[in-house]
Amino acid sequence: MNSSTRELPAWSPDLLAGLGDAPNLGTAARHLARAGVPVFPCVPLGKQPLTRRGFLDASTDPGRVAQWWGRWPEANIAMPTGAPSGIVVVDVDVHASGSGVDAFERARSAGLVEGWAWMVRTPSGGLHACYPSKPGVDQRCWQVPSQHVDCRGDGGYVVLPPSRATLLSGTIAEYRVASITDRRPSPIDTTALRRFLEPPRPAPTSRTMLPPAASSSPDRLAAWVASRPEGARNQGLFWAACRMVEAGHNFDASLAVLGEAARAAGLTEREAETTIRSAYRTTSPDLQRTPATGTTPMGVTGP
Repeated sequence: MNSSTRELPAWSPDLLAGLGDAPNLGTAARHLARAGVPVFPCVPLGKQPLTRRGFLDASTDPGRVAQWWGRWPEANIAMPTGAPSGIVVVDVDVHASGSGVDAFERARSAGLVEGWAWMVRTPSGGLHACYPSKPGVDQRCWQVPSQHVDCRGDGGYVVLPPSRATLLSGTIAEYRVASITDRRPSPIDTTALRRFLEPPRPAPTSRTMLPPAASSSPDRLAAWVASRPEGARNQGLFWAACRMVEAGHNFDASLAVLGEAARAAGLTEREAETTIRSAYRTTSPDLQRTPATGTTPMGVTGP
């Protein structure tokens, strides 16, 4: 894509306003294609592509676009994000499980989401903040589910106005342009935004790496199991289950206490149950307890 296209001449206020004024989806799709915006069809009222390769089939050819919407007149309009369109989108979700509005506002206060070119209000009440992509920079898609904010860049796509979607209530609502900047838009640092929304976890300290005392309470054993990093989860769970056996707790009690902790660490329910059951099968009265050095019978050690 040439540099002039990356400066977004196609994405003029007139073009954006024209999307809302289009009499139907096919007209809006052709309007975008003629302006040089690659589009492709998605299922009516949904996001699933109708073409075999999805966003890879996106086209600015008015003839091809007319053919698609001649075949599927109610198809939603979608656009590949990143380099193909010159647009990166920050997707702020609003749904039953949570809202990304507060996280987006925190990022705005930190100066990380300024420079948007326009905003699209999604049918659920969420937001697509649209920015010019960075020439020559790979800006990939990512998700931060805990904050309900996603990034749509290279390798992704978004549905465009005036497409529609069916809400859980059964009502149908449109994607619509909510705001257009009167300033020159600027690219967004998607890496910095992701780090802000999902800071890297601090490295475990030696205190958290060492197993608790062999006589520790079930709650303390569970907290330690929940903190196990990948690669040490099964061993840690096995060791803690052995301690539960030695303390006289039955299998069901250990599964209830340690199973939940193991799932919090990332093990599946089946993996946790299998490991705890193995501890009950193999633990014997002469099983060695944890020496003062912190080394366990299973080789669980400090850093």
